[in-house]
Amino acid sequence: MTSDLVSLAIIALTAAASPIVAKIIPNKLVPETVFLLIAGALLGPNMADVIGVTDAVGLLSDLGLAFLFLLAGYEIDPKSLTGAQGKRGLLTWAVSIALAFAFVFAAGLMRESELEAMAVAIALTTTALGTLMPIMKERGLMGTRVGESILAYGTWGELCPVLAMALLLSTRAEWQTALILVAFVAIAVIAAVVPAKAKKAGHRLFRFLSENADGTSQTMMRMVVVLLVGLVAVSAAFDLDIVLGAFAAGFVLRYIIPEGDHGLERKLEGTAYGFLIPVFFTVSGAKIDLMAVFAQPALLVGFIALLLLIRAVPIFVALSTAKGTRDISTHNRLAVALYCTTALPIIVAVTSVAVSAGAMPQETASVLVAAGACSVFLMPLLGTLTYRVADAKPIEAVREIAHNPHDIGGILREHWELERMLAREEALERLARRRAERGRTDAEGDVRGNAAADLNWQDRAALLQRRSARRRAIDEALDLAAQEMARHDLAADADPDGDGPRQAVGSPSLDERRRHIARLVVREHRRRLIERGRLVEQALRARENESAREDEADGRS
Repeated sequence: MTSDLVSLAIIALTAAASPIVAKIIPNKLVPETVFLLIAGALLGPNMADVIGVTDAVGLLSDLGLAFLFLLAGYEIDPKSLTGAQGKRGLLTWAVSIALAFAFVFAAGLMRESELEAMAVAIALTTTALGTLMPIMKERGLMGTRVGESILAYGTWGELCPVLAMALLLSTRAEWQTALILVAFVAIAVIAAVVPAKAKKAGHRLFRFLSENADGTSQTMMRMVVVLLVGLVAVSAAFDLDIVLGAFAAGFVLRYIIPEGDHGLERKLEGTAYGFLIPVFFTVSGAKIDLMAVFAQPALLVGFIALLLLIRAVPIFVALSTAKGTRDISTHNRLAVALYCTTALPIIVAVTSVAVSAGAMPQETASVLVAAGACSVFLMPLLGTLTYRVADAKPIEAVREIAHNPHDIGGILREHWELERMLAREEALERLARRRAERGRTDAEGDVRGNAAADLNWQDRAALLQRRSARRRAIDEALDLAAQEMARHDLAADADPDGDGPRQAVGSPSLDERRRHIARLVVREHRRRLIERGRLVEQALRARENESAREDEADGRS
């Protein structure tokens, strides 16, 4: 008991310190999850041995894993599964699993151990959507086209490996596993339909739960815990992985409250991200044997390379060939593919099953889990670099520095400010979109009348700002600078209409004047755009606060 509490205290200290350390690194390039994994590996039984992976700590870790998948399932919009991108995501996963099995056959793993080969194949096709959710929220990806594509492709990368684990890694016959899955699905459907009908009918039990959702009773939170632990227990009783029960609980919860519940979501995130999920990641790191990883660096690098080849490449090809996503810029498509290659929780679950069955050595499992941990650090980092750094136009910055190396500081600062400006515009667009959706919902529900269905001028301004400024801000400013130069700084033998000078424009004085005028115009354009964005952002925030107060008043009444 004492050792369990000491281990838990050290894990709690690690969880408290990780976000502080992550904040020190600019732009949150390294997720705090990485620091939890590193701390677990260094303090775990294979290194310092101050964190013991006992049964009690393991149970809390399993609950953290369950909450991670509950929130992942809850965040998934059913439209992302059945829409055009969702269907393409399922097809892409099928291509990935086919490539994975082709690899394990070619490598001869099937001849050595069929169960180990299947575990490796499943691990190569997974997307750690539950791990990605907090990273996406931190980096402002939710609600963007990139974020929607990550959800569409990542959902199948999370769900399909869970089902593949149940079917392929079971020691039972396939027909028995299929029957058990059907029975589990039936239980999950009952758990979803009965409360949903009670809510729609206004049953007094559901009214009681809603009225006592706050305070000491916390009835809704307790019912969610019953749902989660109940389905996890059912999956364990059926000898299925607990991930399946937790994921199903998230789907059921979203079915019951499709409109969402901000109060309940805050409580779930507080319990999960505040306590249980950090325990899971730290314990996952504690299971990594760093000496075994250092002894097999080729396996580590090879597995990460296979993740990119088997998971990232098909997603990038699918995004590039689909009608709805081919217009997304190349670096954003690459960012989606990299984010969807993040893999850890399923790798932990798959290797645990293979090690328990004696089909995989613990040393190999440690390397695969370490590779999954590296993907949590590496893939979001590369995705951020392709998603945000490309917006800062680094190639153009290098060219400008090559022509004017003395102004390297100013050039880098201007390009960095451009990236921040574009990020602010995307945030404004998401805020306006949420406002518009809320207005439509209120109008359909006849809560506040038809007036709320129309966008106010601030929302329209934010949308117009986003459409007009994205990617064209610098080009338009440079065109304006060229016109100004043509009117005021023409050479002696320039064309009369000002279309361009007859003489070469390579003289230092003329080039310098062009750069100076262009720089002034760009700065003025950016200043006005940022000022307008701030005003719009303040107005939208004020409207959001006003709407929240009105919602509170409506709830009390």
